[in-house]
Parts: sequence; C-alpha cells; structure tokens
Amino acid sequence: MTKSNLHNLENFKRAVSSTVRALANDAEIEVSFGTAPTPTAGQLRLPMVYSDMSKQEIAELRGKGDSFSLHKRHHDNKLHSKYMPKGDIAATVYNAIEDARVEAIGSNEMKGVAKNLRAYVEKYYQDHEINPSEDNDKEPLGDVLKLLVRERLTHELPPKAARKAVNILRYEVEEKAGEHLDRLIDNIHDQDQFSILSRKIISDLNLALDYDEEENTEDDGGNDLEDQMQENEQSDDDIDNEADTSDDGSDDGGDPSDEQVEDNASGDQSSEMTTEELMEMLKQAQNENASPPRSDNDPYGLYSMGPGYRVYTDEFDEYVAAEDLCDPEELILLRKKLDQQLYHLQGMVSKLANRLQRLLMAKQTRSWEFDLEEGILDTARLTRVATNPMHPLSFKAENDSDFKDTVVTLLIDNSGSMRGRPISIAAMCGDILARTLERCGVRVEILGFTTKAWKGGKSRQKWTESGKPEKPGRLNDLRHIIYKSADSPLRRSRNNLGLMLREGLLKENIDGESLLWAHNRLIVRSEERRILMVISDGAPVDDSTLSSNNANYLEDHLRHVIEVIENRSPVKLLAIGIGHDVTRYYKNAITIMDADQLGGAITEQLANLFEDK
Repeated sequence: MTKSNLHNLENFKRAVSSTVRALANDAEIEVSFGTAPTPTAGQLRLPMVYSDMSKQEIAELRGKGDSFSLHKRHHDNKLHSKYMPKGDIAATVYNAIEDARVEAIGSNEMKGVAKNLRAYVEKYYQDHEINPSEDNDKEPLGDVLKLLVRERLTHELPPKAARKAVNILRYEVEEKAGEHLDRLIDNIHDQDQFSILSRKIISDLNLALDYDEEENTEDDGGNDLEDQMQENEQSDDDIDNEADTSDDGSDDGGDPSDEQVEDNASGDQSSEMTTEELMEMLKQAQNENASPPRSDNDPYGLYSMGPGYRVYTDEFDEYVAAEDLCDPEELILLRKKLDQQLYHLQGMVSKLANRLQRLLMAKQTRSWEFDLEEGILDTARLTRVATNPMHPLSFKAENDSDFKDTVVTLLIDNSGSMRGRPISIAAMCGDILARTLERCGVRVEILGFTTKAWKGGKSRQKWTESGKPEKPGRLNDLRHIIYKSADSPLRRSRNNLGLMLREGLLKENIDGESLLWAHNRLIVRSEERRILMVISDGAPVDDSTLSSNNANYLEDHLRHVIEVIENRSPVKLLAIGIGHDVTRYYKNAITIMDADQLGGAITEQLANLFEDK
C-alpha cells in the first residue's frame, strides 16, 4: 500500500481489522491502534497508524496482526500447556518453537502473509539484538530455536540482524537436536505430535527432561527437576572426563544411536573443537582412500587401472568435503533452492520411503513355524480346542532371516553436461535415497566427481612445460567431492547437497577413475552387502585428455572398470541415466527423464539389488 492509500486512515484500519479476523477465523476479535494499556485476551493492539507510513512500516504492522491471527487459528492453549516443560529457559524455548510453527503455517500457505511476517521478524530482531556469550549461552536459545525452526519449516534464512548469533549456536543445536528438528516439518499441522518433538528437542539440549521421562518421574513420586538436571550434568561431566582420558579418537562407524550418545557426551566441548576433530578424521579418511593400492595381486583385480591407461600426474588431484568448497551461508541458500525444487515431491518421498521400508523389513523377518509346544499362542487354531477340549493348544514362533547389514554409495556425475534439470534431479535422488534408506537402517554415502578446471588445469600446464611428451594419459586435475560419508547422518550433511546447484562447480568428467575411487571406499567397509549406484549421463569427457590420446581413451577405461566390478567384485553396481541411455556401459541400468519417475523405478531397482542370489 502506498502513502496515497493511507489518506483515509479509518478505511485502512478497518481493512487491517477485517484481515485479522478473517485470518483468525474469529469475528469477535477486537483490534485497536495506539499505545493504550495492554489488551486482554482476544484483543489485539497494533501500533499507531499515520499518513506517511513507509511500505516497510505497513508490512511490519500487518505482520504483527498476521502473527496474532495465526496463533488464534492454529494454536491450542490447553494442548500447549499439557506439554509445557518446567524451568524458565525450557519454557521459553518451548514457546518459541510453537511460535515458529503457527507462523510457518501461514507463511507456507500465503505469500502475502510470508512477506508481512518477514518484515515483522526483521524489525523485531533489529530492536532486540541477540548476543550469545559464555556467560549467557542459554539465554538466547529461545530466539535461536525459533529462527532455526522457522528456517526448517519455511526455508527462510534468519534475519540479518540475528544471523551471526544464530550461526554461533547453530552447530551445537543441530549436533544435539538435529534429528528431531528434521522431523518437525512432517508434523507442522499436528500440534500434539509437534509439541512432543519440541519436548524431545528441549531434552536433547539438556534444558529439561523429555515429556515421557518427566511423567515417569512424577509417577514415582519423582525428584525435583532441578535435582534431576544436576544429576544429568554430573553424569555428562563424568562422561566428558572419561572421554578426555581415553586415547581412542577414531570414528567407529557406529549406529545413529551410538552417535547420539557421543553427541551428548561431548556437550561441554566447544563447537570449534568438535568441528576440527570431525574434519581431521574426514581428511584422514580421504587421504587413506584417495590413492588406493594398485597391485595386480589384489584378491579381485580391482585396483588395476587397466591395459594402456595411465595418469600423467596426480599431484593436483583433490579429494574434498563439500563444506570445504563453499561457505555455510551460501550452502544454506543453495539448499533452499534445492528444497524449492523438491517441494512438489514431498508426497512422493514419503510414499517411496514407506514402500521401500516395507520391502526391506519384509526381508529382515517374517517366517513362522506352527504347531509347536511352546511360543506364541496360535489363535487361528483355537477352534480345534473349542470343538475338542482334549486337543492340545497350538503355538507358533517367528524365525528371523539373516538380513545382511548394508551400505549404499551414491556416485553423482558433476560434469557440465549435467547442468540444469539433470543435476537438480541427481541432487533430489541423493536426498530422497538417503532419507529413505536411513529410515530402513541402511548407511548411505553420497559422492560426486568432476575436474578442477576446464581443458586440463595444472596437469596440462606441467605437461606443456615438460615438452608435451606423446600419449601422456589422463591430463586433468580430478576433483572428487564427499557430500555425505556413510557414517554421518543426513541431518549433518543435508545442506551439502545444495552445492551441486552452484555455478562453476560442474566441469568435465573422468568416470573410470571416479568409479574406482567410489568402489575402493566401499570395498574396505565391513558391511556384508555393498551397493554402488552411479547417476551419470554415461559419457566420460575431458577435452585435454582426449586431444592428447586416442578418441576412445576414457571410454575404454570406463568399460574396463565396469567390467571388473561387475564380474569380480562383491559390490553390486547399478547405474541411473539422467536423460541419457547408460545401458551401453552398465549391465544393470535404468534411464529416467524426470524426477517424477524416481519412485517406481528406483524402488524396483533397489528391490532387485537387495535380493540374495
């Protein structure tokens, strides 16, 4: 609304009041303007309206009204009170998370409301600066949690005035509570389940007991919450002390539940130290797997580069974690862009996850023995006892099949030919498969491959300076990217997948060596079943290498690597072509043209790969 529209202030006030009542679905709300005493329940007091208000001020005023209306419409006070935790900070965080929920519902459904709330939130944090410090590290948690939850539910970054403060605490909060934060979006319209998750987040942050734990404590005549919290803190300190005295600093690749225990045990460590330790371990793992041994005497003949294939130099090759290629704020923006493209696929993601989960769970158990003398009473055979009381009762027992523990590596072509829709679909594949398989207890690793430069980079420069010897072999600098390691949950790496949408990342592709790299990372893992899925356009291309060797140099090497893995390796290999036919290279391959085809095609292929033959 422009200034000229505000000449008739009364009409403007009536319009705002009508919007508030309509949005709240409550015709009895009283709306007033000015600085009168605090309104009672069911009343809304908005700032004074004047004729030369700016567009920003109008949006802020309307944002305050929209926030009030959304609370009236989507918030149940009785239900909210039921799950209210004890303790001032815990209650503040709990209220803030609920505020984020009701406002996110309006933002996601109405663009105008989203714009108004954005202005209102930005104004609020300009006037109420967040300053986390060692002395008051828990005081700003309410604001930080509200903005982090808002970001997850609406994909909007925190306002600039609060962004630095949020990023200071972001790592610690997501490290401890990321799993439950990620589940909020699925329950945004269910306040009951949302409140239960909020309590779990508060418990993850050691601000209060979980709701179930608190009820059990009260039923037992329980201890005071503060005493319990002190005990928790003491036990955390004990664990920290044990961790400090331990000389085992390696990542054991444990289950997610083990990681949560480790996360809680490191509560007193600074986020910087934790990040350094994790990155150091990751870099060590990269170095160990970057240049695998290429002995002709290895059990499967897997490390051989193949006849006639050589590398001019590997000193400029790069094996890098995705977060090292991009600053965190840009990663968040890129992830937001990916989420916007994923939005219409949310229903398909849930269906795929449920379908695949049922399939995998069916393979893990579910065979029965009947007519046993002990076990579970077989109610289907009770009619025999009813007709003949002398007939003995019949029991049954369930046999567990030997379901192999599994790891899946997703290797994604990050070449220039994948630019646009194909790389977006590939990133969606990574997100969907990781979320789905993690729900089924399957570890997932997501890798990418490209080159550091167009037309050779430093490798070609060195070759040129050496007098351009004939048939130099591979003549470009490799860039192999780790988006998500197999032992890291997706919640820690979800932003990394947005990197695939970054301009300038996608260059050329040398598929054979990349396939070997991913395979050799996979072959050393302890899981019984290992699956390698390649998403590519199927055609290795590097102008520098091909201009200095024969035209089929890279393609022949790729065929050799595929033949070795398919025929000699225990790793199961599957290729997915994005708009290109990859069946000319891989035996087990499918081609999809759009993300909408992912559900049925990938589920079917995974089902085949999980068959024990």
